[in-house]
Amino acid sequence: MLGFQSCNKDSGKSSPDKNYFDLKGYFKADSIRLTKLNPLINKTVVHNKVSETKKVHIPNWGTELSLFTGSDINKPAWKTSYQVQETNNFLIYKAKDPQLKTRDIIIKREGSKIKWILIFNHTKNILYETVEKLSYFPDSLYLIQKTQRVRLLGTDTYSIKGSFN
Repeated sequence: MLGFQSCNKDSGKSSPDKNYFDLKGYFKADSIRLTKLNPLINKTVVHNKVSETKKVHIPNWGTELSLFTGSDINKPAWKTSYQVQETNNFLIYKAKDPQLKTRDIIIKREGSKIKWILIFNHTKNILYETVEKLSYFPDSLYLIQKTQRVRLLGTDTYSIKGSFN
């Protein structure tokens, strides 16, 4: 793990206009920080058990982390849609409505520093079902695991793992 500190000083508290942790703001700030740092990433992409690994510089961290940003739960219509549990080190959100895509968000903190974020997404309708597990460890690792079952086409599994060198 690299010794870089996140320039985002968010302690996990929501801002006055946000009901929950500002996931979108956190990943936007970290994308800007990572773009400036331009770290070398050991990136592994796996699609249906076929794997490819390369060392790369990510040209657009906003795009790379877009699934994390897209899991933001701060929509006005959802202001009472998540059960919140907070301890000294953890912030946990659980969807009350099974129709919400983002089911769980677990944030591990030490003081004001984010140690890791886990996000569980689930979408199901008559045509397909998608399950996503998103893991983010600042300056260490990000992992996107996705399984999609399409009614007439079968199941696809995807995994993207980026390790910071």
